[in-house]
Amino acid sequence: MIQEEVLGLILQEQKKSILAKDDNLKREKFSLISIVNTYASIVSGIRRCGKSTLLYQLLTEKYSEAVYINFDDPRLCELEITDFYKIDILIKQANAQVLMFDEIQIIKGWERYVRQKLDEGFQVFVTGSNASLLSKELGTSLTGRHLTTELFPFSYNEFLAFNKLENNEESVLSYMQKGGFPEYLKTGFSEILTTLVDDILVRDIAVRYNIRDVRTLQRLCFYLINNVGNYVSANKLKSVFGISSATTILEYFSHLEQTYLIHFVPLFDYSLKKQNANPKKIYVIDSGLVEVCTPNFKMDIGHKFENLIYLSLRRRSKEIYYYKHKGECDFLVLEKGVISQAIQVCYELNADNMNRELNGLYEAMTDFNLKKGIIVTLSQTDTFNKEEMQIDVVSASDFLISHS
Repeated sequence: MIQEEVLGLILQEQKKSILAKDDNLKREKFSLISIVNTYASIVSGIRRCGKSTLLYQLLTEKYSEAVYINFDDPRLCELEITDFYKIDILIKQANAQVLMFDEIQIIKGWERYVRQKLDEGFQVFVTGSNASLLSKELGTSLTGRHLTTELFPFSYNEFLAFNKLENNEESVLSYMQKGGFPEYLKTGFSEILTTLVDDILVRDIAVRYNIRDVRTLQRLCFYLINNVGNYVSANKLKSVFGISSATTILEYFSHLEQTYLIHFVPLFDYSLKKQNANPKKIYVIDSGLVEVCTPNFKMDIGHKFENLIYLSLRRRSKEIYYYKHKGECDFLVLEKGVISQAIQVCYELNADNMNRELNGLYEAMTDFNLKKGIIVTLSQTDTFNKEEMQIDVVSASDFLISHS
């Protein structure tokens, strides 16, 4: 329960605060946000990736009279769905037709309120940092009435623009080290990233899902971050973390993935049962976060490079798999039910790995009838041909520019 007068003052301060932002870099997703009357525009993504900045840019350029509410504000911790009639009063007083709700999924029953506002003719923007809660609730009250845009930390193109850098090998290495979280790039304080992980684990997972053994959840999370690019299975991790059931590990995996922190890439197989039975490969939402959370003696530059390329692909597609038969291929991209790309990642092609990388990619291309394949390296370029197939070796700087 919160008093209407207090709520009004908080909302005034919130809007004043967001309008005081100095984020001048236009996010690439700004022009891609779907805005349709009678539909809620949803922006989902990990905490601190810039969702509020997108709303700020919408406020300043298109909807200056909009009502903006950040539900993640500690001053609103007592706000409940029964208090929303007070928000209605404030909306009426503001004579607003556009509503912007930041992290509204914190409030149980929020989706019914958003549906009500849509029915009343309002344009509604919603941000959220938990894909599971958003999809579950959107799938009930808002079925067919929402359009979702995913937001990630800065892409490579955005990183170059933010830091005023040229596109070259040095910039790729800098991006791989620093990542794309805006606040971290501004300050360089590693605590920003470690605190982000703690907030996600405690506030978004442990509290929300009533997990008491937070310590084990934290250990599992940092284990996954430290093993980016490697294979993982719930059964093998049971004994490592002293958990009796693989189901519990899988639940933790799901929570970590739904907050966008950890990504799990499955083996491609036409059988979903085989996909689920095989180990998955681990990737992390941001390479700077991997740098900060991984001890230097454990750093694998090849796997970290692979994580960077994965993120560029993930920005464009949710359907990404790895291939493994006689040989291996790092990434297969599925579009409209068909494998459209086969991509190998190798920090540096040399005599020791050349045949392995080429043969694994050729095998995947043959299995999926692909005429072209790609090997992404740090700086090398080349072309290989076999029968009617062609493999282009491209530099990361060129690949990342074209796949941001």
